Amino acid sequence: MRFDQLLENDDLLDALWDMHFDECTPIQEQAIPAVLDGRDLLACAQTGTGKTAAYLLPVIDILSTYKYPQDAVNCVIMAPTRELAQQIDQQMQGFSYFLPISSMPVYGGTDGYTYDQQRRSLKAGADVVIATPGRLIAHLSMGYVDLSKVSFFILDEADRMLDMGFYDDIMQIVTRLPKERQTLLFSATMPPKIQQLANSILNNPHEIKLAVSKPAEKIRQKAYVCYETQKLPILTSIFKETPPEKVIIFSSSKLKVKELAKALKNEKYKIGEMHSDLDQDIREDVILDFKSGKINVLVATDIMARGIDIDDIDLVVNYDVPRESEDYVHRIGRTARADRDGNAITFISEKEIEKFKRIERFLGKEVQKGAIPQELGEGPAYVSKKSKAKTDRKKKYYPRNRKQHTKPKKEGHKPSVG
Repeated sequence: MRFDQLLENDDLLDALWDMHFDECTPIQEQAIPAVLDGRDLLACAQTGTGKTAAYLLPVIDILSTYKYPQDAVNCVIMAPTRELAQQIDQQMQGFSYFLPISSMPVYGGTDGYTYDQQRRSLKAGADVVIATPGRLIAHLSMGYVDLSKVSFFILDEADRMLDMGFYDDIMQIVTRLPKERQTLLFSATMPPKIQQLANSILNNPHEIKLAVSKPAEKIRQKAYVCYETQKLPILTSIFKETPPEKVIIFSSSKLKVKELAKALKNEKYKIGEMHSDLDQDIREDVILDFKSGKINVLVATDIMARGIDIDDIDLVVNYDVPRESEDYVHRIGRTARADRDGNAITFISEKEIEKFKRIERFLGKEVQKGAIPQELGEGPAYVSKKSKAKTDRKKKYYPRNRKQHTKPKKEGHKPSVG
């Protein structure tokens, strides 16, 4: 379906034409009519499906067609990270280029001038405010932000916001909003806590659930079953064999990211790190350096797994197995973009075997296992704890050589005399 079959505003359609937006994606085709009809929305769709446009385009269309207060905040969009807030704002600027609609990104890690700019825009009433929860709460606490006239409240990547501990912040912001509003909730996954949030803030929502797609066939997937201490030596061995050009390495915690980045710097690789402890200016510089090639290996937490578009990444490394199958798809989906081929490597420690077996069940296939370099010794067997316990029980009670083993007799049992 084309956008001109769903949207009516000519200026908005002109902007889409200039941006080469022609055909709707499935999430856009289903979400845009529901939003235009005034329905609350609960949408489950993974990153990369076009969900940002799925909510921005109908909201822009409505704001530009009907009369809304010019001195008030009319729409609040919540995002889990500064990077995603910036990206949403960039798309907002493009879509509304020919329209008199104002927007303001509101996030932390900025200087005093930017904070003051945010304060002025919030007081004056930007049409669309794109905010991270913590920074919006900070402005609200100062008493100059009025959200009583908000007509649209949008949560993007709601599952990540809850994972990051923003539930209370979101509910605190909800108390400042009018009850008569349109609420749109987008999430890549639909765990019980998201359903609980939806039940709290949505009113008879239209539901869209797009199945999480499998990774692109162009991604060559490989895994190494190894001990935790073998991960770094295997990684450096891979880099020696194939020098890294543009690589993202995902790790499970900020501490591990810092330690791994330090270890790789000692090996003389051009390393950058990305995690929530870094100031916003530093994070932006790291992204620019990575895009330009000044950095060719970026070590990151899952802050980079969604919402960051860099087309020429040739390798993604899961230094730690992600917690959910969807996270695996999001991570390795950073490569093989824009019709390119890509590679994904995962290191599986003994404790992570069961998690990776779940991922393989989701993929519907077994990922090829690579051989550990001989000088590093052998890795653990690729057997889950459940399977191992079952095998051990069989060995105990059903030994192979049954003639040499008999079931232990009960204490006090006397053989019958015949």
